[in-house]
Amino acid sequence: MHRFTQACWLGLSLLLLTAVSSSAFAQGGGFGGGYGPPLQVVPPPKQFASSDEHYAYLLEQANGGTKHTLASVPRWDGLWVTAGNNHMEAFIDTGNFGGKVREGVLTPAYEKAYKERWRQQMEQRQVDYDRLGECQPPGMPRFLLEPYSHEFINLPDQSYLINDFGPSIRRVLIGREHSNLYGTHSWYGDTIGFWEGDKLVMSTKYLYPADFTRWSPMTSNQFESIEIWQLKKYDDGIERLEVQATFYDRFAFVKPVNVVYAFRHATELQAADYRVNQWECDQTNNTFLDDEGISNFHLPGEEGFNDARGYTHFPELPGQSFDPIYNTTLEPGAN
Repeated sequence: MHRFTQACWLGLSLLLLTAVSSSAFAQGGGFGGGYGPPLQVVPPPKQFASSDEHYAYLLEQANGGTKHTLASVPRWDGLWVTAGNNHMEAFIDTGNFGGKVREGVLTPAYEKAYKERWRQQMEQRQVDYDRLGECQPPGMPRFLLEPYSHEFINLPDQSYLINDFGPSIRRVLIGREHSNLYGTHSWYGDTIGFWEGDKLVMSTKYLYPADFTRWSPMTSNQFESIEIWQLKKYDDGIERLEVQATFYDRFAFVKPVNVVYAFRHATELQAADYRVNQWECDQTNNTFLDDEGISNFHLPGEEGFNDARGYTHFPELPGQSFDPIYNTTLEPGAN
């Protein structure tokens, strides 16, 4: 068995690509921070009792929203990557690593749980458990800071917010009301929205319990969000897609939490002709929970090791290797 360490995150499986170092996060306000002017939270005009009340107010202020056509709907073409966020400022007094958990932001139960998670991060430089080690998707609100390529596709009647990690896809139904058709929650819930000019206003409900990221607070199954997405332009040709978000969670938060996230054009990926591929976690996952509930890894040669360059359940047939290009242990023509 091998303790879940930062070094392991960097080399054992495709899943481990999710582990960007904590020091990288602390610089410039989160993943990709430092691009463009400092991010500033724009809080709601007043405090609302619920996300439903908040959304209804914004919709009323927008006179029911802008009715875009295919020709007029804002375009956020191309690939995007994260350009920072300030969610840590809501929960840590310094806004980054080295600070202390803010008192009175989280409910007592969630504050206690977060203080333990933060203790692990500060003392061990890692946390004992990350949901992603069990092949869970990022979910919300973690989707907003995952530092991998994103695509945003806007149509008059819906928008698609895509992160290639997972992959994760959020569908925003424009001009609709919430529906819990399946009678349960899910990783990305139900999202509705409307346009106010070039601003996409969104409401998300019916989410599974998740977290902001592994060293940030957990959320409950009552987590809901109001998001306002807008493409902003600054001097020197800087464009940044900014997300002003208000989070509601009656189990986890004493009052709503306001934060801002951002994305920038992934010009370097587009120049390299990067193409998003389908992938999943199970094929390459070697994490397991030990007897102490800590995430560990099976290493090559150990019982239980999951070899990503292996075969389907029918290795006796030719062409059943998952990795016909790089699996050099195969006999010629056996891939």
